[in-house]
Order: sequence, then C-alpha cells, then structure tokens
Amino acid sequence: MKSISCFCLLLICLAALQLHANASQEAQLREFISSRKNSDSTDTFKVRNIADRFSGSLNAESSVSDQSSMKAADMITALPGQPEGVDFDQYGGYVTVDEENGRALFYYLVESPSGASDKPLVLWLNGGPGCSSLGYGAMQELGPFRVTEDNKTLSRNMNAWNNVANVIFLESPAGVGFSYSNTSTDYDLSGDERTADDAYVFLVKWLERFPEYNGRAFYISGESFAGHYVPELAATILLHNAYNNRTIINLQGILVGNPYLDANRNIMGAINYYWTHAVMSDEVYANITKNCDFDSVDGTFTNAACNGAVDGFSAGNIDGYNIYAPVCIDEPNGGYHPSGYLPGYDPCSDYPTHAYLNDPAVQMAFHARMTKWTGCTNLNWKDAPMSMLPTIKWLIESKLPIWIFSGDFDTVCSLPGTRYSIQDLGLSVTTPWRPWTAKEEVGGYVQQYAGGFTFLSVRGAGHLVPSFQPERALVMLSSFLNGMLPPYVEQQ
Repeated sequence: MKSISCFCLLLICLAALQLHANASQEAQLREFISSRKNSDSTDTFKVRNIADRFSGSLNAESSVSDQSSMKAADMITALPGQPEGVDFDQYGGYVTVDEENGRALFYYLVESPSGASDKPLVLWLNGGPGCSSLGYGAMQELGPFRVTEDNKTLSRNMNAWNNVANVIFLESPAGVGFSYSNTSTDYDLSGDERTADDAYVFLVKWLERFPEYNGRAFYISGESFAGHYVPELAATILLHNAYNNRTIINLQGILVGNPYLDANRNIMGAINYYWTHAVMSDEVYANITKNCDFDSVDGTFTNAACNGAVDGFSAGNIDGYNIYAPVCIDEPNGGYHPSGYLPGYDPCSDYPTHAYLNDPAVQMAFHARMTKWTGCTNLNWKDAPMSMLPTIKWLIESKLPIWIFSGDFDTVCSLPGTRYSIQDLGLSVTTPWRPWTAKEEVGGYVQQYAGGFTFLSVRGAGHLVPSFQPERALVMLSSFLNGMLPPYVEQQ
C-alpha cells in the first residue's frame, strides 16, 4: 500500500519531532501506516485456536503454591521517589505467554485505595503499535503517579483510574517496554492476531496468580491503535468463553479512546479536522477532496494528482495530538522546555519518564529485567485489518457494551474520523446527542445507539484524554463502569 503510505505521511507529519509523549507515539502510528501492504488491505481479524499453546503454557505454572509465591514476589514494596501516604497495593512482574520461545509480558497492577476487593478489574493498553502502557498510560495518563522534573521523584495523580477500579497496565506485545522474548525472530512476527493471542494467555495465567480476581467484572480500555487491540482481545475472550462453554474471563465491556478503527475514515477525518479548524486552506482542502478517492475499498485511493494536492499542505510545528497544546522545545545545550503553559499538562513529560524508567533502582523495584527501556519499539507488523468495523459489529451482536470516546483536539485519530466509522456501522440512535457534565461544566457530548453502543466526546482533550482532561476522563470511566451515561446537570 505504498500510495496510502505517502499520503498518510504527508498528511499527518509535523515539522518537528521532539522527544516527548505525543511525538513518539504519533511517530509510531505513522510508521505503522507507512508499512501497510496491499496483502493486508481486505483482511479481517481472525481469532485463532490457541488451545494447544494455551494448555502447554499453563502447565508450567499450574501449581497453586507456585502461583502464590509468584504473586508475593511481584508485590512492589515502594517505588523510588514515591510520595508519602501511598494507600494502595502495587504489583509488577512477568507472565510467560509462550514457554517454547520464552516470550513474556510485563504488567503493572495498581489496586484501588479503598474497597479493592469489591471493585472491577480494568486492563489498559496503549497503541502504536509498539508503545508502552507503563511509560504512557501509567506514568503520563491515568496511573497513580507522575514523574517530576527532577527525574527521580513521583507526584500523586489525584484523578488516577485506580480511584474507581483496579487497573493493569500491560506492555504488549513482546518487545515493547520491559516485555521480551528469548527468541529474537519473535519480534519480526508481531501482528494483531498474535498480540491478541498473547494477551489472552497472559490474562488467564495472571488470573491464576491472582485468584481473587477470578469471576470479577473485567473491562478492557486503551487508546489509538488499541482501537485494534481492544476489540480483538474482546473477541478472543468471548469466543474462548463460548468454545469452552464457561466464563473463563468475565468480560463486561470495552472503552476505547481516539481509536484507529478504519484506515480510510481516519484519513478523511484528519482532512476534515485540519480544514474545519483553520489549519488547512480552502484551496488545499478542495484540491485534496477533488483528487483523492476516500471510498476506495482497498485503501489504494491515491494517485499523482492526490499526492500533489497533499504536497500543498503544511501544518507547521504543532502537536497533532492536540493542536492547541504547547510543544516541547529542544534547547541547543541538550535541555528542553515547553513552548507555553497548559494547566495540568507537560508536553516534555516523556523526558523525566524515560529517565525514571531507565534508573536501575526503579527497574529493580518494578521487578523488571535490567534493560534499556524505550517508550516505543519498531516492530515488523505482519497483520492488521484495514477496518475494525466487522469485529465491532460482531461484538455489538454479541451484546457486549462498547463505549468509544474522542478528545476533540486530536487530528491523528480525530473525532470526525471516528464519526465516519460509526456512521458506517449503520446503527439507529436510541439516545440523541446531548451534553454531559463534569465539575459544573460541559465535559463533552454523548450519543447512544442500538445495542448499547455509545460514543462520547471529551471537550478540550487531545489524543491522550486522561493527560489533557483527567477529571473528565475519570467521570467518564465511572459512568462506563456503572453502566450509565454520564450525567448532564443544567445550570439553574
């Protein structure tokens, strides 16, 4: 898919690639899009029968006493630099998902400060593909801590998601963050199907290690390329439950933010967003829409005229994950600073996070292998559907609650792009578009469809919704877990 690669790179690429959270994850998604091949273009996600590997993998850790000792060994006494008064349990460690190849996934569990035994379990997955759920999700978005500017101490995130749930951050697939394989060729065999396989094996083995969560309400959440990961893992769980005629994992719903769902619709949405938000001129917009066929079934809609039209567009040095946010400026002396101020958000947060997670004392506290940790890893991605809509439709038919949310300042996986994909589902509206409230102001807008499918916007948020709007993200999560639309309180 060389033509779509050129188009996406030209469209999404920004002038500068600073080393910070947004830029590195954005670059990873661009790298994925540019690597797509025509052979993948009409594929749909297929749940593979992994019963043999699954069974063999479990045999190595079947002893109850072994599992109990593994759980005790995984408990984190304290992270270096954590603040006083931490009132929740933390665990970190590995689960081997392929004994033959020595493939192991790293996890970080943060339990709820109060009533952990009664609260649901949420799995968080960052996208990329190839970006770390620990470095981004846990340390810069919805986890309990933030790394401060000294690279050594942690501050408390008062809007962490473990306020209302027990949360697992999974570094997936192998090769990402602290996750690894003893077989180097594994990294060249990465793709959607094996990522779902390994995550499923991880969960079942992890539940043996933490039996108190067996049967507990379980939810999957994530962002960006997790628009693939989350529905694919959900389908894998439901089909294995059905195949075994029992509830192996008690999946109750999925919640995905700014998802990469459909290649064509995602690009259409980016163009629409740039134009309607005064980043793209009328002339360039007209030229692109005239010469580029966005309804192409196989995604090969570009041609010389289309590429020429896109050549006329330049966004300048803005953050594609939030066009209104400051960017991180690299200084000649090796320092860095934000270009401006946005309350609660640091565009340079990748620097202290990277330094902290590469501290040997921190890696030891997490029970991670000593390694050079990186936020994103380039993997040779072998399979990924052009569209996740067939899988989404199947999940809706299976009566699984699905919530999709979008920060409305994002261009890379924009709100218009998600809307185009939802329109393609052809669902009837049951609850019309309305505001919802957080802290006495509009937190966003919500609409519900037949089958319980729900779409929300988060006002004033970019791609990393819990980073830009942590309070609103927590209200949204609480509503999702309670199975109720977020409230709208009208001012008197």
